[in-house]
Amino acid sequence: MYTRISRSGGRSYLQLVEGYRTDTGTVRQRIVATLGRLDQLEPKHLDPLIQGLHRALGRAEPTAAPVTYESARTYGDVYALHALWTELGFADAVRAALRSSRRSFDAEALVRAMVFNRLCAPDSKLGCLDWLQTVAIPGMPEEVTHDQLLRTMDALMDRAEAVEARIARQLHPLLDQQLSVVFYDLTTVRIHGAAELPGDVRAFGLNKETGGIARQFVLGVVQSAEGLPLMHTVHAGNVAETKTLKAMLEAVLQRFAVERVIVVADRGLLSLDNVAELTQVAESTQRQLQFILAVPARRYGELGGTLAALDFQDGLAEGTFAGHRLVVAHDPVRAAEQAAKRRARIQELEAFAQTLVRKLDAQDEGQSARGRKASDRGAYSRFARAVAEAELTRFVQADYQAERFSYHLDEEAIAWAERFDGKLVLLSNVSDFSAAEILARYKSLADIERGFRVLKSDLEIAPVYHRLPERIRAHALICFLALVLYRVMRMRLKASGSTTSPKTALEILRRIQQHHVAIGDHAYRGVSKTTPEQLALFDALTLPKL
Repeated sequence: MYTRISRSGGRSYLQLVEGYRTDTGTVRQRIVATLGRLDQLEPKHLDPLIQGLHRALGRAEPTAAPVTYESARTYGDVYALHALWTELGFADAVRAALRSSRRSFDAEALVRAMVFNRLCAPDSKLGCLDWLQTVAIPGMPEEVTHDQLLRTMDALMDRAEAVEARIARQLHPLLDQQLSVVFYDLTTVRIHGAAELPGDVRAFGLNKETGGIARQFVLGVVQSAEGLPLMHTVHAGNVAETKTLKAMLEAVLQRFAVERVIVVADRGLLSLDNVAELTQVAESTQRQLQFILAVPARRYGELGGTLAALDFQDGLAEGTFAGHRLVVAHDPVRAAEQAAKRRARIQELEAFAQTLVRKLDAQDEGQSARGRKASDRGAYSRFARAVAEAELTRFVQADYQAERFSYHLDEEAIAWAERFDGKLVLLSNVSDFSAAEILARYKSLADIERGFRVLKSDLEIAPVYHRLPERIRAHALICFLALVLYRVMRMRLKASGSTTSPKTALEILRRIQQHHVAIGDHAYRGVSKTTPEQLALFDALTLPKL
């Protein structure tokens, strides 16, 4: 049934028409009622009819109550994250681990809120509360307090082992169960606060971002060859990196039932000194441990003539050292750059030395200069400090025994160093990988560094303002869960051929908003129209569309 305007005798009439089919199936129309001449109809004549139709359908009468609009809330990004969180099984895993009859609020929902906040608009817990007022996360309580967020973090650490074990089980299908290449690296996270507490992870140590001493904690991340974060560790800010390996390996072997583990670690983390101990840990669980480790440049000299005897083909050579495979990659362009940079720094030191000599000579000739009187001992001190800051003490050496300031270059040491320029030296006991595969696996370790950059830039893990050690650990776990979601998004976008980054994808989906309208006692909820670009992202992420 519909309305129709018909014309007759130069006048227009508003009619109510019904369509029907005859016995033979032919479509016909018949006039149910003529409502009057169009030029004579006024709103007061039609409004009662419109209101009566709305009442018959159970709808609010348009003119019976005012229409109110609530502020629109961001929906697209949190909807996608919620769908991914649920699909991966994290919702059930966290809910089961945090189940408690003494808690009056949904802890899983608040963990989810804090994880999503890291990905969408990282802020403090108070800032997270403000953000929750602007988004429409499915299944989120209407009222969330700061105290509930802190209590959720406490519950998260009370049940940390259960949470991490259940999350690990959800990641099992994404891993190769026969062979797992595990990448492990550490970074430092700056932290505030001066007080010291029992079991505190805040400690002063060398910060990897600034190169100076800072109060911090150390975060370790274990990652699969596919770039999926598997687990994380939190250590005191002054921990020795090598001491973290054993506990990490034990946790990996416990949580992931892989038959063979290949640990890839950077210089300083894994060494021949601790490989034997780690191998025993793996053998105690009837698993096989293998390794790919980089030899620190300071230990290249221990290789003796091994490198000189290698035959490079396409920039790659292989030999043996200490009973293990020695894989060496050589980049001539990088070698030339390193040598040129070293020579340039040496020339700068020589120019500085000449400046000191000229000042001493001028003073000996009776020419005075501003400032403190120069001396050979003072020149030695200033020059030695400059050499140390340039990290060239092996090549530029001051002659402290001479009465007058002098120095010399160790050309033999410079030539020896140039033999190792542009070279990457790897030791491994993996027998079934080619030299090129071993090199490729080691270079994949750089992906963890990219993950650290995501943690520190996109997820803003630092600086941390929490004081209690367990709250700091909970903060790290929340950021780790956010990193897992980020990396799963990256894997799916890459697999679909999309060049969009997870951060950009969330920014695009963030434009989808949820709207609320109230007409009298009736409330209506709707979502803004999605664009082809947004629909394509849902397809790339293999998530259900809105």
